[in-house]
Amino acid sequence: MAPGGSDDGKPAALVGLGLRHIVSAAPAPAPEAEFIRRASITTVSATTIASFTPITHYASTGYCAASVTRTWTCGANCEANPGFKPTAAGGDGDDVQFWFVGYDPDLDAVIVSHQGTNPNDILSLLTDADFFLKKLDSALFPGVSSSLEAHNGFIDSQAETASAVLQAVQSTMATFGTNNIITTGHSLGAAIALLDALFLPLHIPGATVRYVGYGLPRVGNQAFADYVDAQPISVTHINNEEDIVPILPGRFLGFHHPSGEIHIQDLGVWLACPGQDNTSDECIVGDVPNIFEGDESDHDGPYNGIEMGC
Repeated sequence: MAPGGSDDGKPAALVGLGLRHIVSAAPAPAPEAEFIRRASITTVSATTIASFTPITHYASTGYCAASVTRTWTCGANCEANPGFKPTAAGGDGDDVQFWFVGYDPDLDAVIVSHQGTNPNDILSLLTDADFFLKKLDSALFPGVSSSLEAHNGFIDSQAETASAVLQAVQSTMATFGTNNIITTGHSLGAAIALLDALFLPLHIPGATVRYVGYGLPRVGNQAFADYVDAQPISVTHINNEEDIVPILPGRFLGFHHPSGEIHIQDLGVWLACPGQDNTSDECIVGDVPNIFEGDESDHDGPYNGIEMGC
């Protein structure tokens, strides 16, 4: 969307969220706090950026139908990870987001990927838009405090595939003899994958879990973000330039990002932004204070040259 406009085809739900985000803008940080934020931001090395490439392709592949991820015949994204061993796939891309599970021998990890938000899929957009904070299901997240709340649409979407994903992950771990799990996705898929990253180790003791999300919206409340930060899992959420999705839903609605942000600058430099919702203008919250200063076209990438989509 061009800055200052709201009627250029942007989903109405996002516009509504953005307007409320503007009305309830957070106060500017104290100068001392801003100095600390800026001082601790670091440039991500080219080697580290390149290391994300296989996972970026897996996130992009999440948009592909189960019929082609099950046989690993999805075209360029599948060809980018030729050694991948698919073990399960599901979803219909409509009522249930596509997902797949398999083993990457180079990463020695079970990969779990979920489909993101397709702007042409109205059901996906409704999942993103019709929201409220909801407690996590104690059956799926046993022992987790009732203070943790997340977007109801994200919770419901993750619950629809949780059992099948868990079974596939356990089977794949046993088959290939690994304890490593990587969950990934883009947009809505990134939100589901973050919930998976919390869900799976509760049911698979000893698993080593890494999460990498792209264009992640805020998933839960402050207690949720703090819980994510406190877990022994690796969390990275990568956002691209002026993407509007990562600033939604607004913090004034009670939503907060966990730590682990990487923000891709306009010139392609990747910056690691410490803390939750870092407000430096080098990070997404400061760079895109409202949707009118964002650009929806940045949502799909590129992420080191990779555009999201099958």
